[in-house]
Amino acid sequence: MVHNIRSQSQVHKDRRDFHNLRNMLPFLWEYRGRALFALSCLVLAKLANVGIPLVLKEIVDGLERGDKALLVLPLFLLLGYGALRLSSTLFNELRDAVFARVRYRAMRNLSSRVLAHLHELSLRFHLERQTGAISRDLERGTRSVSTILNYMVFSILPMVVEFGLVAAVLLSRYDILFTLVTFGTVVVYVGFTLAVTEWRMEYRHIMNRLDSQANSQAFDSLINYETVKYFGNEPLELKRFDETLSRWEDNAVKSQTSMSLLNFGQGGIIAIGVTLIMILAADGVVTGSMSLGDLVLVNAFMLQLFIPLNFLGMVYRQIKYSLADMDLIFKLLERQPEITDAPEVGALRLDGGKVRFERVDFAYQAEREILHGIDFTIQAGEKVAVVGHSGAGKSTLSRLLFRFYDVSDGCITIDGQDIRRVSQQSLRSVIGIVPQDTVLFNDTILYNLAYGRLGATLEEIEEAARIAHITDFIQQLPEGYRTVVGERGLKLSGGEKQRVAIARAMLKRPRILIFDEATSSLDSKTEQAIQETLREVARNHTTLVIAHRLSTVVDADRILVMEGGRIVEQGNHLELLAFEGLYRQMWQLQQKEEQAPA
Repeated sequence: MVHNIRSQSQVHKDRRDFHNLRNMLPFLWEYRGRALFALSCLVLAKLANVGIPLVLKEIVDGLERGDKALLVLPLFLLLGYGALRLSSTLFNELRDAVFARVRYRAMRNLSSRVLAHLHELSLRFHLERQTGAISRDLERGTRSVSTILNYMVFSILPMVVEFGLVAAVLLSRYDILFTLVTFGTVVVYVGFTLAVTEWRMEYRHIMNRLDSQANSQAFDSLINYETVKYFGNEPLELKRFDETLSRWEDNAVKSQTSMSLLNFGQGGIIAIGVTLIMILAADGVVTGSMSLGDLVLVNAFMLQLFIPLNFLGMVYRQIKYSLADMDLIFKLLERQPEITDAPEVGALRLDGGKVRFERVDFAYQAEREILHGIDFTIQAGEKVAVVGHSGAGKSTLSRLLFRFYDVSDGCITIDGQDIRRVSQQSLRSVIGIVPQDTVLFNDTILYNLAYGRLGATLEEIEEAARIAHITDFIQQLPEGYRTVVGERGLKLSGGEKQRVAIARAMLKRPRILIFDEATSSLDSKTEQAIQETLREVARNHTTLVIAHRLSTVVDADRILVMEGGRIVEQGNHLELLAFEGLYRQMWQLQQKEEQAPA
């Protein structure tokens, strides 16, 4: 039963490998002419390679006979011998040069395709993914295409072509025993190499895992250097590290020992095969059915076949690794986006920017509903704030409006159009957002500002910076707009990053603005400055403000109070205070917290 399960698993894996190899073909199609020319060069190189022993045989036979044309014939053959050697090298190098474009274009196209697909996948995937793992899969997957093409064109196909040519020569010129011994030896050699390599791979897998584990332990202890020192646990860290390396050492020794066994076995098989061929050839020379040149020919063929086979174990191992890496990348490409545009979808027709949530229900997971019957309208040019405790579902509203997720029930409309019935690109082009956590590209301030609208002029970018009150700060920097902000914008303070986010949003010229906890992580002084800027830019925009601090939304036209995924109160600031409900409780609590230090 276990064997049957394994067999089925292997069959499924073989089907996946064949499926992935077939999926790789479209990436080669662009340069199919080059690929065919490279294959032609490969065949010509192998014809020249196989011709070398044939010419060598004629040279030996000519010298053995002592022909009267001794000074002419060998010279002619020797020149032919040199020409074949040169042709073999020429066609091999020509094959490499021609195929390089095919190989690297396939890598480029696959990398671009994967990145485009990653951008198409929905927010849920990106929240669950591990960036490091995806990066590794992308790197290994694209490299696997190059590796497989490399080995197919430069190792596997040349071997197959050469075997075919040698078989044709042996069958046409000599007793079938020579062919049987030669290819019987090759079959035994290949079978032995693949079997031992498959067995050895387990040691390599364990070594790689333990090597990664040891590196992780070492870096972890160094990253937590102070903690290690606080508790005096240097011996513990060294012990963990050394125990992992001890297991790695045992498997490394086994791997090297098994490599020696593989090399010895391969050498033994070659020695037996060559010996048998030499016995048959020598017997043919003695009986007169073969010349001395024939003996040199079959011996040269035998050795010529086994030179590329010496690398068979490595080629097999690398192809298996590459097929596994390729499977990861093609499985990623087969993953369907959660949010897609409907067929023949049209663009959003904007007329004022009225936003409507109609009885919206939503759940990230079916068993845990986040929003229940959310129903409200933001009129064109109106400023509506949403407040509530953490986990009430406030930020989910902005994600649904951007259509990072689709509602479970109900609908969201802009100017009467269901956002599921318009293209995502046209929807997102009319909405600007200043998020709670502003993440910037590791590039210049100019690049991060211009990201809001590609093609904006420098004057327009400077105007957006002025609106966000960040111009003075930029002018004080030695490199001004050319200042690099660091990874995720770490060289800027929280307030500076928020102002860049505001300027970027304004440069986009959106009709609808979302401020999602835009000042929650700032100190009071910076918050007041940013709030003034937000009030200024919100004028004449349909604005949704998601906030935790109630003091930041007292000027809103309407405030929605959420609890447990429902709107429990709504009105302006004074109306909600007079209502003496949840909003008033939250207001009083936050007032006490702000007054406590004083």
